Amino acid sequence: MKVAIVHDWLVNYGGAELFVEYLLKLYPDAEIFTLVYNRKKIGNHFKNNIIHTSKLQKLPMASKIYTKLLKFMPSAFEAFDFTGFDLVISSSSCCAKGVITPPYVPHVAFIHSPMRYAWDLFFDYRKRSGKLTQFFMNRWIPSLRLWDFISSQRIDTIIANSQFIARRIKKFWARDARVIYLPVDVSRFNPSEEDREDYYVAFSRLVPYKRIDLAISACMKLNKKLVVIGAGSEMENLKKLASGNKNITFLGRAADDLLEHHLQRCKALLFCAEEDFGFVPLEAQACGAPVIAFGRGGARETVIENKTGIFFDKQETESLCQAIKQFEELDSKNVFKKDEIVSHARSFTEERFQKEFEEAVQDAKKIASLKSYRQ
Repeated sequence: MKVAIVHDWLVNYGGAELFVEYLLKLYPDAEIFTLVYNRKKIGNHFKNNIIHTSKLQKLPMASKIYTKLLKFMPSAFEAFDFTGFDLVISSSSCCAKGVITPPYVPHVAFIHSPMRYAWDLFFDYRKRSGKLTQFFMNRWIPSLRLWDFISSQRIDTIIANSQFIARRIKKFWARDARVIYLPVDVSRFNPSEEDREDYYVAFSRLVPYKRIDLAISACMKLNKKLVVIGAGSEMENLKKLASGNKNITFLGRAADDLLEHHLQRCKALLFCAEEDFGFVPLEAQACGAPVIAFGRGGARETVIENKTGIFFDKQETESLCQAIKQFEELDSKNVFKKDEIVSHARSFTEERFQKEFEEAVQDAKKIASLKSYRQ
C-alpha cells in the first residue's frame, strides 16, 4: 500500500514530529509531504523516508520565515499530487489537512488543533502583534477562515487528539471527529521507590502561552521551591521575574534521566498552559508525580481530579496559589497514591493508539470506496 503522510512543516523536532514517527511505525515506507524542511534541525529523523517539500521551500531562508507565509500555505498544500497513492494521512494544526486527494483515495486527518490564530485566539494574537501585522491579519484572515472551513469538508475521516479539540472542530468546521488520544512513551519515565521531596517542577518549552510565569509567581508568593526545566524565548524574562529568589532554580534543557529524576522526586508538577492535549502531565504521572493543572483543555482529559491531581480555574497567580494550598492539604491525607497515578498514565499506550488509528483508517477506506462507487 502506497501511503502519504502530510505534515505542516519539518523545521524543528518536537511533539508534532514525534507523532509523525508514531505514524511511521504503522507505515514505515510512507512518503512525507510538508511545507518546508530543515534537514539540519531535524537531523536523522525521517532519513529513511522520501520527503516532498512545497514550492515555498525554494524561497531564501524558507525554514526561518515560513510562519510569515500563511497566506500562501493553502495553495502550497493544494499543489501536492496524490495520484497513485492508496492512503493519505495528514497531521495538522495549520494547513496540512487542506490537501486535495482523488475521490478514491481515503484521507484521514489527525487534527492537533484547528488554526488557533484564525479562530478562537485571533483577537489575542492580533492584540499582541504590531500595526503592520494587524493590518495583514485583518485583511487575510477572513479568507483563510473560509478556506479552512471549505477544505475541512473534503476530509473523509477526522480524528481529534482530545474531546477538547473535537468540540473546536465541531464549532468551527461543523464536522464530527472521533477522538483518539495521542500515545505517550511512558517507557521513558518510571516511578521511584524513594519518597517525594518538598519542591515543585514546571517543565515545558519556555514560551509565553505555557505560562511558566504563573508557577514562578505562585511559588515565590508561597515561599515554595520550584525547579524550572526547559528552554525557550521566555528564559530571560522568567529569570528576571525570579531574580534574587533562591527558591527558584532553572535547569535549562535536561536529558531524560535528569528530567525523570526530578519528576520522580517532586511534590507535584505545575502545569499552567491551556494545551490541546499535552504530553507533560502524563509524563509526570508516569513518574508517579501528581499534577496541579490549569483546568481547561487537554489536561481535563489526562488528569483525574482528586486522584492524580487537581485543577485551578484561572490563569492567575492567586488561583494557582489556592490550588497549591488545596493540593498540600489533600496530599497530607495521602489522597494521591503513586500506584494509581502511574497506572493511569500507562493507559495511554502506543498499542492502544495503533489499534484505534487502524480502525479509523479502515472506516475512511469504506467512506472513500462508497464515494467512488456513487460517482
